[in-house]
Amino acid sequence: MTFADADTTTTAAVRPPYPRSPSAAATSGRPVPHTIGVHLYLENAHGEILLGLRHPDCAYAGRTWHFLAGHCEQESAVACLVREAREEAGLLIDPGDVAYVHAVHLVDTPGTPPRMQLVFRARHWTGTPEVLEPDRCVSWSWCRSEALPEPLVPYARAAIDGIRAGRLYTEWGWT
Repeated sequence: MTFADADTTTTAAVRPPYPRSPSAAATSGRPVPHTIGVHLYLENAHGEILLGLRHPDCAYAGRTWHFLAGHCEQESAVACLVREAREEAGLLIDPGDVAYVHAVHLVDTPGTPPRMQLVFRARHWTGTPEVLEPDRCVSWSWCRSEALPEPLVPYARAAIDGIRAGRLYTEWGWT
């Protein structure tokens, strides 16, 4: 059977309709590429989450707590996560020990390109977090989820809340 032969009334009832509104960042009517970020949700044996305090002069969210994170650079999301964990904190993670736990699809500031922030949990890792990129992160801390430090990047808080509630997806900043 070809697509043209398919019963469209049944198909339409099963599939949700495509979004009709443009992205918050699209102003010209042309598609806007999304930046892909990866984030490490790491919990220790005490249930504490690893968060880093971003450097005051950082391009994004200076003096704010955030996940260990980075942008995909011509690599898979898991490969990016493994690379960033090693580069930023000296943590060694086997890709087989990584599981997807949440996504935040966001527009951080009106008029900026949308971002898809993928959050992964590592079940096992080797090493103790250390500051290896002091121009980006000034310290790493293990934080209890019920007493997260302030200020915390808002979409990181949304991801943590989503993970703790068992949700896989959050939208943030869309109008």
